[in-house]
Amino acid sequence: MFFRQKTVYLRFGSLRILRMNISSLGEFGFIDRITDGITSTRECTIKGVGDDAAVIAGYADSYKLISSDMFLEGIAFDLTYTPLKHLGFKCVVAAASDIVAMNGTAEQITFSIGLSQKITLEMAEELYDGVRVACDKYSIDLVGGDTTPSMTGMAISVTAVGSVSKDKITYRNGAKNADLLCVTGDLGAAFMGLKLLEREKRVLNGNAGVAPKFDGYEYLLERQLHPLLRSDVIEALDKSGIVPTSMIDISDGLASEVLHLCRHSGLGARLYLSKIPISSKCFELGDEMNIDPVMAALNGGDDYELLFTVPVDRYEDVLRVGGIDVIGHMTAPDKGAMLVTPDGAEIALTAQGWSSQE
Repeated sequence: MFFRQKTVYLRFGSLRILRMNISSLGEFGFIDRITDGITSTRECTIKGVGDDAAVIAGYADSYKLISSDMFLEGIAFDLTYTPLKHLGFKCVVAAASDIVAMNGTAEQITFSIGLSQKITLEMAEELYDGVRVACDKYSIDLVGGDTTPSMTGMAISVTAVGSVSKDKITYRNGAKNADLLCVTGDLGAAFMGLKLLEREKRVLNGNAGVAPKFDGYEYLLERQLHPLLRSDVIEALDKSGIVPTSMIDISDGLASEVLHLCRHSGLGARLYLSKIPISSKCFELGDEMNIDPVMAALNGGDDYELLFTVPVDRYEDVLRVGGIDVIGHMTAPDKGAMLVTPDGAEIALTAQGWSSQE
C-alpha cells in the first residue's frame, strides 16, 4: 500500500519539470523502474532482485536464500484490532513465506522494530512472544535485529534466511507451456477477515461497552491474524518427488501472482473461476457485507498460500498430495492471461496489487 504522491510541477527559470505520480506506474511498472540497471557483480550472487528471495551461493549442493519484508502501522496493520502477539507471529510467517516460495526451508530471521512512545514494555514483550511462537512452530531461529524510536507509529522489518537444494530451487520463471496452475489452501478468507475487523472497528467507534460481533466467522479472523506458513506443502511435494517448475506465494492476491508467473516465465495462462478454492464463510460474510468473495480471492492478498506450476503429467501426483487444487494452466504468450468464467467467457486478468490512498 503506497501513499499517493501528487503530480507536482517545479519551475527552474523557464524549465518546467514534472514529478511523476508513483501510482501512475502501477505495481509492476514501479518495480521495473526502481530496479532498472541493477546488476550483480559478485560471483556468489546467483539471483538478485526479481523473485521471492535472493539466491546466494551456499554449500556444494545447496543455495542460501534471503528475503526482507517491511510492515508499517496504518498500512500493513492496525493496532486497534490487531493483537500484538498475532502481529509478531504474522510478520514471521510473511517473511518466511518468501523462502518457502523458492521451494526452500526458512532457518533464521532478524527482527527489527521502530517503536513510538505509545508502545509500552509490556506491549513490546507481547509482540516478541508472537515472534517466539512462530519461530518455535516452524523451527526458525531469531538471530538478531535492531530497535529504534519511531515518530510515526510502529514499523517492523523482518529478514528471513533459508536454504534449498540446488536441484530443487524453484524460481518464478520456470513455467512451461501447458503446465498446470496449482494453489494450496483456500483464498480470500484473509481479506474477508480484514473487512470484518474494519466493520466492527467502525461500529464500536465511540460505543464503549459494545462487544464486536465475530460469532461464526472465527475462521476468517484466523486467516487474517494468524496465517500459516505452508512449509508443510513443500515437505509433502518433496516426499512425492514433485519439484514445481515455478512458484510464488500469494501475498497480493491470486491475480497479481498469476501475472507474475506469466510475466517472468514469458507465458499466458487460463485461470478457471469455478476452480478457485474459496471458503463457504467468505460467501456467507460476502452476502452480509455485499463483498464479492471472488474479487477477495483475486485481489485481497495476505493469504500466504502457494501458487505453483507442475507438468501436466504430474496431475494425479499433485492431487494425491492433498490440500492442493488445480485451477488452470499456462498457455502460449500470445494467448494472454485470462480468467475463464463457468460459461466459457474469457476476461483479461488484471491485478490490483498494492494501491495508492489519499
